[in-house]
Amino acid sequence: MVHKAGFVNILGSPNVGKSTLMNGLVGERLSIITSKKQTTRHRIMGIVNGDDFQIVYSDTPGVVNAGYKLHERMMKYVNTAISDGDVLLFVTDPFEDEMNHVDTLRKIESSDSPVLLLINKIDLIDQEKLVKRVEYWSQKIPRAEILPISALHKMNLEYIINKVKDFLPESPPYFPKDELTDRPMRFFVSEIIREKIFETYDKELPYSCEVEVQSYKEEETIVKIEANILVIRESQKGIVIGHQGKKIKHVGISARKDIQRFVDKKVHLDLRVKVEKDWRNQDRSLDNYGY
Repeated sequence: MVHKAGFVNILGSPNVGKSTLMNGLVGERLSIITSKKQTTRHRIMGIVNGDDFQIVYSDTPGVVNAGYKLHERMMKYVNTAISDGDVLLFVTDPFEDEMNHVDTLRKIESSDSPVLLLINKIDLIDQEKLVKRVEYWSQKIPRAEILPISALHKMNLEYIINKVKDFLPESPPYFPKDELTDRPMRFFVSEIIREKIFETYDKELPYSCEVEVQSYKEEETIVKIEANILVIRESQKGIVIGHQGKKIKHVGISARKDIQRFVDKKVHLDLRVKVEKDWRNQDRSLDNYGY
């Protein structure tokens, strides 16, 4: 029996639904999802296996113009995903008139890999608007196959999976068949906590925060976790903690519930807030936090 395997990389602007698509294709909640832009900071792989295939999906950060060294490293994930993808899933939505990063669009256009151009969120528009967007993108990337989808409602996801299987090259699997992702459990714990930060705090504060899992101890009946929420200014520390600790308690309760579902075990979560000035521009800090 011929076996096929390959890397299928999801690309696009912030907030067009890449993470929702990733989770839908993998069938597990690996990427965090919020209504705020630039929630995804890492390249996250999700592995789907069958008897004769292995699809390694990658969710990537939304393309941005670099303002910090953090953004530069996020864009490295994007550029690597374009160059090493066996199939590219380029995600846009009906409200994006022009991709905000011209250089990335050029790289996708000139890539040798097959491109599926997915117009997401079609449940939010009428047919006339959709036709206009299809015409626009067919001129931008003529070789791409354009497919309207709704990642949230799983509309046309089965078609994407079947097309991806057709495009995969013959290859043995890249990862053991029982693996779901290449990331360790600590990574997903930090991502879940970071998601709750985005959901809890307003304006720019979530973009200033990072989560550092200090300790992850798995015992027979419980997982004990200690984590730091890093902020860049002393004034942000009080905002994160909140009056009488109510804000950070809310983050901890919400995160603990989701972590328990993810690890399928009772969790004790201890959160602390720590100031680390300008961590987004410090190479050493970015190295420590896995960027």
